[in-house]
Amino acid sequence: MPSRSRGEMAATHGAIEVICGSMFSGKTDELIRRLVRATIARQVVQVFKPAIDVRFSAGQVTSHAGSSYDAAPIEGAADLANRLQGNTTVVAIDEAQFFDNGLVQQAKELAARGLRVIVAGLDTDFRGEPFGPMPALMCEAEKVDKLHAICMVCGEEASRTQRLVNGKPARYDDPIVIVGAAEMYEARCRHHHVVPKS
Repeated sequence: MPSRSRGEMAATHGAIEVICGSMFSGKTDELIRRLVRATIARQVVQVFKPAIDVRFSAGQVTSHAGSSYDAAPIEGAADLANRLQGNTTVVAIDEAQFFDNGLVQQAKELAARGLRVIVAGLDTDFRGEPFGPMPALMCEAEKVDKLHAICMVCGEEASRTQRLVNGKPARYDDPIVIVGAAEMYEARCRHHHVVPKS
């Protein structure tokens, strides 16, 4: 274990935590809440986000509610390994669904080394299907929290992300990844989530 500055707390054992759910469910707010608590506990925190996500700020993770935390934009899992500092005890990854599947192995290796790994992301894409490395990360995790938003149609709990194109549901064969926010997406319940296939 690398030497630490006075006042820094060492990790005791590693684990993977996953925060998932639809858009607007509070995933990034929950991630930031955990990071603030880790910082108060004198843990050494590093936060990463996909370089593709420039909706709010390139150098921060930012929630739709407006809270933010400094983060390093990276291209993929290999970039994360290269940017990791020797004294880090908590690694957080936001918008994990945009990363390659190498993120799963990376998270497992970090946890095996004694780091706390916190991953936040969409568990399903706009089609309602498993998204990127998130399903495998959920299987590997010691803790999974699935958050819910409010359906914009009926007001019930929402677990799906509805993509809209000119106010109408996106078609099934549209591209999987289009980065956007409230202008393109709504939270929906299963009943009101619509994906035309033809």
